[in-house]
Parts: sequence; C-alpha cells; structure tokens
Amino acid sequence: MLFRDPAVAAVFARYEARAEDDRARMRELGPAGMALRDEFLLPVGVDVGRLLHALVLARRPSRILELGTSYGYSTLFLADAARQVGARLVTMELAPAKQAYARAQLAEAGLADVVDWRCGDALALLAADPGAWDFVLLDIWKELYRPCFEAFYPNLSEEGVVVSDNMIDPPHDRPAVRLYRAAVEAKADLRSTLLPVGSGIELTVRWSPGNSKL
Repeated sequence: MLFRDPAVAAVFARYEARAEDDRARMRELGPAGMALRDEFLLPVGVDVGRLLHALVLARRPSRILELGTSYGYSTLFLADAARQVGARLVTMELAPAKQAYARAQLAEAGLADVVDWRCGDALALLAADPGAWDFVLLDIWKELYRPCFEAFYPNLSEEGVVVSDNMIDPPHDRPAVRLYRAAVEAKADLRSTLLPVGSGIELTVRWSPGNSKL
C-alpha cells in the first residue's frame, strides 16, 4: 500500500482520477490543448511520487522545499513523508488558485498542518527565507530552474538533496534544462545523476570536499 493513512489514500485516488480525465481531455484537444495546460494537473506521476516519498523517509530532512506547488499532487507525497519523519514542508507557487486547490486537498488528507504555504514570485520568496534547505523539489517553469537554483544553493545544507523534474521530457524544455545542468555542474561540491523515471529526474547531492561523514 502506497499510503497507510486512509485519508491520504482517498485524496491520492482523487488526484489519479483527475489526472486520467485531464489526459483524456488533452488527447481530444490535441495541439490546441497547450494553450490550456495551466488548467491541467500535469502530475509528476506515481513513480516519481514514490521516489520522492522514499527519499524523504530515507534522508529524514528537517526542512523540505517544493518549488512549484501547482495543484498539490507532489505536495501530497512530500507532506505524507514529512509527517512521518517530523519534517516541515515549505511549498511555493505563483498561482493563488492552484495553491488554494492544493491546500483544500491536503486539508482533507489531514496534512495541511505539515505544510507552510507560500504564494508569490519564487525568487522573492526564496530571498525572504534565509533558512537551510535539506531537501528540494524543483518543478516549476523550466526557464526558472537556473535562477531558482542559484537562489537556494547557498542555503542548501551539507548532504542536502535536490530533485529536479522534467530533465528529459518535454523536448522543448531542453535548452533551459541544459542551462540548469551547466549551473549545477559548475558547483564543485555537488554530485548529480540522471534517472529515467517519469519525465526524467536528476538527483543532486551537496557533498563538500573533506566531508567528515565519508
């Protein structure tokens, strides 16, 4: 069983049903559906969700950052794991309506109190929070990957983990993804690996030279 809590499982089932409905609608609309993509769930998918959940349980971070709440699909996975390890999840989203939807879903799942909801420009929100980040999910507009990375990187904790979505698909995002990967590779204390899960996940860990835990 993916979620042990029946309330969380029920909300997840609702998300999956919406995702299936949205996929069917996108197929019907064809290329014209791109103009309406902000209305669709566009979830990371259950495989990536399971990976996020497992990583949080394994790493036991204190503070988790999600850049891109959207409608709250990945937020559900992160929040459920955060509750189990006693972590706090900070999730940031530009669109108020999307985050309001996510808040309602997580309230029904009994997870709203685990989450610190922040709505606004990601760069401004990051600048206003000097705290350390132990685990980061990066899943916003891809042209913002690099500037957001540069904004949170100074506060990424030692052995902190960054999970970046959409590193393989869709193809039209690859120019922005390459810029992001170049920025990551320029940091001497970061180690990354690309996983062919979902739309492509890159796992990055901060590991400074001389780390005493080696």
